[in-house]
Amino acid sequence: MKKLIACLFLSLIFGFRISEPVIAQSKTTTSEQSFSTGLQENRWYKNVVIYNLELDTFKDSDGNGIGDFQGLIQQLDYLDVLGVDVIWLAPFQPSPRQDNGYDISDYYGVNPIYGTSGDFSEFMHEAEKRGMRVIMDLVVNHTSDQHPWFQEARQSMNSKYRSWYVWSEERPKDWNKGMVFPGVQQETWTFDKKAGAYYSHRFYRFQPDLNFSNTEVQTEVQKVMGHWLRSGVAGFRLDAVPFIIEDPYSDRENPTHRFQLLKELLRFIGWRKGDAVVLGEANVEPGEEVEYFGKEGNGMSLMFNFYANQHLFYALATGQINEFTNALQATKSIPEASQWANFLRNHDELDLGRLTEEQRDEVYQAFGPKKNMQLYDRGIRRRLAPMLGNRKQLELAYSLLFSLPGTPVIRYGDEIGMGDDLSLKERNAVRTPMQWSNEPNAGFSEASKTDRPVIDEGQYSYHQVNVAAQRRNPNSLLNWTAKMIRLRKECPEVGLGDWTILDLNSPHVLAIKYDWKGSQLVMIHNFSKEPQQVQIKSDVASGKKLVNLIEEKENTVNKEGVYQFNLEEYGYQWYRVGGVMRN
Repeated sequence: MKKLIACLFLSLIFGFRISEPVIAQSKTTTSEQSFSTGLQENRWYKNVVIYNLELDTFKDSDGNGIGDFQGLIQQLDYLDVLGVDVIWLAPFQPSPRQDNGYDISDYYGVNPIYGTSGDFSEFMHEAEKRGMRVIMDLVVNHTSDQHPWFQEARQSMNSKYRSWYVWSEERPKDWNKGMVFPGVQQETWTFDKKAGAYYSHRFYRFQPDLNFSNTEVQTEVQKVMGHWLRSGVAGFRLDAVPFIIEDPYSDRENPTHRFQLLKELLRFIGWRKGDAVVLGEANVEPGEEVEYFGKEGNGMSLMFNFYANQHLFYALATGQINEFTNALQATKSIPEASQWANFLRNHDELDLGRLTEEQRDEVYQAFGPKKNMQLYDRGIRRRLAPMLGNRKQLELAYSLLFSLPGTPVIRYGDEIGMGDDLSLKERNAVRTPMQWSNEPNAGFSEASKTDRPVIDEGQYSYHQVNVAAQRRNPNSLLNWTAKMIRLRKECPEVGLGDWTILDLNSPHVLAIKYDWKGSQLVMIHNFSKEPQQVQIKSDVASGKKLVNLIEEKENTVNKEGVYQFNLEEYGYQWYRVGGVMRN
């Protein structure tokens, strides 16, 4: 009882997330275990698998060609069997849908094309029955220009909502700087004739920026968060975090950030729901994450590790691990309560903006050599499977995703190796309907025409790549992915433990050792298209046997006092030291 009271006290004061233990560690801890270890295990977001999907393209239940909540409910068993713990929903509120729903016109409702508020509640109930949490996109840097707030703000200088947005009577000197979508956007300040002034928009011109300097805006956003937390969501994926907290009148290319605004939002979430999480989208340099996580770990629970992700793709493109290893080390020192979210692909382009021009060109050459595969002068707009092009390297990438320090995030359809449609504009290339079967429209919809076209030609057409066929094939990517997710859940060391990169004296092979509560793991990955042989000193595992968690093999110390590993091209191996996990 004393420990429970202390946990609740710390939760209120420092923002610790106190909730039930993760499944892999559900046994009662002994009194000898430290208080901090108990808190660590109770951070549920550290040992889960997050699955990102969009209602538009997941499953259509009513034949109008657009996915909806009832369709998602129909497929919850599929996600449950796959091993998904957390569903991350893209925006589903009312919207003109000029930017995939990220142009919101009503923060409190459900877009009728996806169903009703009742359908949302039923979905939440069905997800909870299966033990799945739900986080939703929170898009509060900007609204749609069709939002009633902006429409009223345009009418008069005296409008209540005028100061809810960012205006300038004169065109700012940096009116065409700091664009999120260079090559597509022309400006970040646009003149509105009705308002007689320029309004700020870091994104498209139909997405005017909210003014977070206004306390009324802050209060309204808190109401929005409170509404959805009350509806049962477990937290938010916070969109475009640096833009929310920037001073819009500071230098567009080197803005001033007001982290106190972020702290206020997070404090409100913590008070409303103590174990709620915030997964932040903040593409920052190493060292800058400190202010986002909070120096005491009382900031955002998780952040996408964009920096490591970009260097991971450089390693996949070149077979050289040095830059990726440096990126992992550079992003290692984060607060105990914090966690990186690792991903391979998401709903946007593969952003390579943190690489040097030479490095970016090497990734382009390997994974996006044609101009129509590239986007915004910094990224690639392709799905993972067609980028990598072969099963072995695809498995290597996913083995890495599940074994890197942090929480894995999967994009819908990647578990079956879906492709892309480069005929679609910008990021829509990776936003095609889920391929459930070889029935018309990939089993996604019974409509005569779907809102987004299905991929019906080529190597990645739904005739070749679909869930139904892969379910029946024991060697399919789908069944392999489900097996790896189960394995990841049997390895809580990855989410909770301390980690060290082992020096193998190899430019191609990455080895990470995890330590947690007396249990140890060693994960080895060969980035080269050629077989590799590496050695690890016996003191790494105290001379104990290494039990392979993927194959029926063991590895012991040889006569020279080292462990020797033979890795095939793009090979990977997971080992438990001694073969016993401490519970």
